[in-house]
Amino acid sequence: MEELTGVRKHWDLVTVVMLSLLLDFLIAYAPESILRKALGLAFVLFFPGYVFITALFPEKRELDNLERLALSFGLSIAIVPLIGLGLNFTPWGIRLTPILVSLTLFNVAFAAIAIYRRGKAVEPWVPWITIERIKKELEWEESSRLDRALTVILIVSIIASIGALAYVISHPRQGEEFTEFYILGPEGKAADYPTKLRAGQEGRVIIGIVNHEGRNVTYYVQIWLVNLTWDNSTNTTMVYEMYPMPGWFNVTLPHVPVNIEGNWTPQFETNYTFRIDRPGKWQVWFLLFKDEQPELPAAPPDGNYAETEAKNLILGAIDGTIQSLKLNVEVAG
Repeated sequence: MEELTGVRKHWDLVTVVMLSLLLDFLIAYAPESILRKALGLAFVLFFPGYVFITALFPEKRELDNLERLALSFGLSIAIVPLIGLGLNFTPWGIRLTPILVSLTLFNVAFAAIAIYRRGKAVEPWVPWITIERIKKELEWEESSRLDRALTVILIVSIIASIGALAYVISHPRQGEEFTEFYILGPEGKAADYPTKLRAGQEGRVIIGIVNHEGRNVTYYVQIWLVNLTWDNSTNTTMVYEMYPMPGWFNVTLPHVPVNIEGNWTPQFETNYTFRIDRPGKWQVWFLLFKDEQPELPAAPPDGNYAETEAKNLILGAIDGTIQSLKLNVEVAG
């Protein structure tokens, strides 16, 4: 093989640096491209270990090609989590941009070190793949049938592992489907809720919904005024009074992807104003239903649903089978 000089002598390290910078560009301007996924796989699972091993062992005699290949994958799997662990203790945290910048700097820094050390090496290792070199590296002609079989199995295993990992990354599993349902105080914060009112006094909260269900969903919100207690002797909930409150509503919302990188933003919020005319300790329940809401029995003469099947809505909210929120309100006479 002819002696490589100049940039050709470091073509592999220069390629790693260029591909790392190309990946940064793709993530910024073409995040959905197939090339980004392919480069991202190598960026995480091969590049860090490769530049690290090349910087540590620039001499050809120190490691053979198969050892360098195996160590490049193995060390990448070790280096990336350690960088993530370090980022976890910084103000930037484990997010896409800090990880991308950290790994790019790592690849560039160790590629530069590897180039320097390779330039000082007596017999530097420079990858230059040909069929003849592969056969010589594997000592194919002198190997026994068993050694040849084991070599083939090793190569096939590496290729199969890379292919399986590439498939998993390129076909990510659908994330968990869920709905954010929340109430805020009148100032839009999780504080200053109207928990103490006088009879007839106005209370106000903000009801919020965010759809992460992976599809369009029509939400139905019911609001109930409930008087209940917990019976310790029988471990049961006793519902004494249950009145529908004004302001039930429904809204259809499109799916919103979960964004762990940016700031959280609301999708749907509405002000809800209520009054309670009866003194006592009450609970205002906000029940959320998807696509359709359960039918209610006929309204009792006094409007109290506590002795009807509607009581199961509150019991379901208490045991978690119905998504719900509760506001405890003490009403003075």
